[in-house]
Amino acid sequence: MIKPSEFRLRGGRTGVLLIHGLTGTPTEMRYVGNCMQRAGFSVLGVHLAGHCGDVEDLLATGWRDWVTSVTQAADRLREDVDHLFVAGLSMGAVLALKLAIDRPAQVDGLGLYGTTFFHDGWATPPIGRLAFLLPLATRLGFGRTRMSAEVEPYGIKDERIRQRIVGAMLAGDSEAAGLAGFPWPSLAQFQTLSAKVRASLGRVRAPCFVAHSTHDDIASLRNVRTIERGVRAPVRKLLLDDSYHLVTIDRERAKVIDGTIGFFREIVAQREAAWVQHAPLAIAK
Repeated sequence: MIKPSEFRLRGGRTGVLLIHGLTGTPTEMRYVGNCMQRAGFSVLGVHLAGHCGDVEDLLATGWRDWVTSVTQAADRLREDVDHLFVAGLSMGAVLALKLAIDRPAQVDGLGLYGTTFFHDGWATPPIGRLAFLLPLATRLGFGRTRMSAEVEPYGIKDERIRQRIVGAMLAGDSEAAGLAGFPWPSLAQFQTLSAKVRASLGRVRAPCFVAHSTHDDIASLRNVRTIERGVRAPVRKLLLDDSYHLVTIDRERAKVIDGTIGFFREIVAQREAAWVQHAPLAIAK
């Protein structure tokens, strides 16, 4: 069942599951989805549990609920396609890695955009750099009602795009632009998810296309190095120099999309060539 804010775009027999970030919405992946459909892919932009509503909606969920949202969406999309790729932004990239860890036979490749294991970008407030302590703090009862506000430049270098997105966010349109801050308990859940995924990166066998800004205001290139050192799969890296964190909507989004499409098409071609090569042997048996 498709939620109101999710989007399903019909295409060919290769599918792409798109995952937004913490406090974000499927809208931040919609342009990517539209371009991928025009390139022939079937696309599903998932709505993570607790998102697109108010703070209380988000606080009622945790990392296990977000993982469940992704696995259920993957199951729905997989019914209609022969190849399944997963691409995510920020926490969405971490969730994409989690799916590849849990279901290695189901995921053919990954698109990892602005992957955020560590909140260590140049615009991250000092409290944000201590986010790794939040799981312990919230277990001890601290910070349950605290929020970390979004700060300039809001992950977007292009001023025109930033004004439009931030205007909707500050106006309270959470379905279109997400929340204007991060509840500490939700950040704690994010940190727990991040730690679990980092500890299991060696189980990732799906090839990875990694797009990350060299000027990312939220997550430094340390996050890219973590992927490169951790996964046991080929990694293709695209470093951007005219974007900030939200690379799916910022100035160089076309580079991200074109690179992802080319990467996924290569994997499909390789897999289909291998199938053709071995098919006569299977038939002979």
